[in-house]
Amino acid sequence: MNKITNIKFWILAAIIMVSQSCSEFLEVDPLYQINSETFFNSEDDYQQALIGAYDLLQSSYINVMMGEFASDNTLCGGENANDVPGFQEIDDMRHGPVNSNLQDLWNWMYAGVNRCNYIFEFENKTNFENKDLVMGQAAFLRAYYFFELTKWFGDIPMPIDVRVSFGSVQDYGREAQANVYAQIESDLTFASNVLPTSWDQKGRVTKGAAQALLGKVLVFQEKFGAATIILDDVIDSGVYDLYDDYNTLFTQVAENNIESVFEVQYSNEQGAGFGCLQCSEGNVMVGFSGIRGYSGPTYVSGFSFNVPVQDLVDQYTPNDNRLRATIMDIEAYKSEQESQGNQVSYGEGWEHTGYYNHKYIPRTGEAFQDPNLTNSTNYRAIRFSDVLLLAAEAYNATGNDVKAQEYVNRVRTRAGLSDLVTTAGSLEQDIQQERRLELAGEGHRFFDLVRRGEAAAKIPGFIVGTHELFPIPLVEIEVAGNIWAQNPGY
Repeated sequence: MNKITNIKFWILAAIIMVSQSCSEFLEVDPLYQINSETFFNSEDDYQQALIGAYDLLQSSYINVMMGEFASDNTLCGGENANDVPGFQEIDDMRHGPVNSNLQDLWNWMYAGVNRCNYIFEFENKTNFENKDLVMGQAAFLRAYYFFELTKWFGDIPMPIDVRVSFGSVQDYGREAQANVYAQIESDLTFASNVLPTSWDQKGRVTKGAAQALLGKVLVFQEKFGAATIILDDVIDSGVYDLYDDYNTLFTQVAENNIESVFEVQYSNEQGAGFGCLQCSEGNVMVGFSGIRGYSGPTYVSGFSFNVPVQDLVDQYTPNDNRLRATIMDIEAYKSEQESQGNQVSYGEGWEHTGYYNHKYIPRTGEAFQDPNLTNSTNYRAIRFSDVLLLAAEAYNATGNDVKAQEYVNRVRTRAGLSDLVTTAGSLEQDIQQERRLELAGEGHRFFDLVRRGEAAAKIPGFIVGTHELFPIPLVEIEVAGNIWAQNPGY
């Protein structure tokens, strides 16, 4: 079945161009003259606008990468200490309000919000059968983009059902995070009520995806009782289950499998360059995570960013079958291959640890136009195992340890491990340890540590009261007329 491939969709009133030379909160490209008077006159127009809203999901590769090396799982890596300075600053917890990569994240996620808002602004212009399916997808996507923004920046401007242009940025103050979460919950509740459990076209948002993201948002707010109800709906639906083979779970042959609750679709149909990484239809993270200067079987050379640290490797027991699927040990692999008569060589990048993120790494035989910038490996944004572990956390917090252990042990069984044997008060930490081992390399660790107040003890350089949030990009504050206060400590 066809995936949703994110066709570029440029419309004056809808599409927010994030240029390399500009830093505005939102900017409209003046070159295209289609406007609301000549658009949204048919179902096809709404579907094309929806493709535009999906499109910014592909740029969220940057969220995943930075969420990993901001944590204690990985180091930034790269060629040298000056390779992508914004990444290096985040890894070392010395980032400030002038950081081009944080600015990219801000711009790209708000571009996604604006595309969704354009659909809502003209929701009632033209009626057609099953319009709720379009609006439900747009609601989920807006919630997804807002959730990313508030995770990173806390209180944020929150335009709803209206486009924001350069001239109207000053009309929006920073909304309290509690209000942002309330809007996210509203969007996801609507989406879960109108969306189907599946589509013929892979990649479209489903009822289960909306419920799973809602459950996660509730856990982040410590609304654990409500979270158990919504997450159990996903678990008991019968739509999802754990994929049998963790070793192949993140390869292209296993895309959109039974464990995938929501998956960001990538393709190799359109190439990209470093001047416009958000233009890539491919998963930029894959090439960035590849082995520097590699020559040999199975893999393709990459840029050696996001390298796992020894502490993460040491958390796995030898019989945990997630270890080799998560961590690529280059020296062990080299020895293994050379014992079989195959030659392997590689270079050492900055902060070389000898390990690579095996979940997202360029492999031979996969679909790519350029393995470093247009690899078509999908990002597994919400997996069923994540749903199980979030539900376990919520049940543990509400005192139902039996149910919590049941869900954790489903994940452990797939990993080839025995059931947990907990001592008094240990289950809470056991669940968090399982989240680290199960989800390493997928961009979740930093936010798990922050929401639980554990980041300072785990992340070198983390300053309590500052690094829980990232700074609002300075240029965005200036464009808004300096009406937004900066986050504390920046």
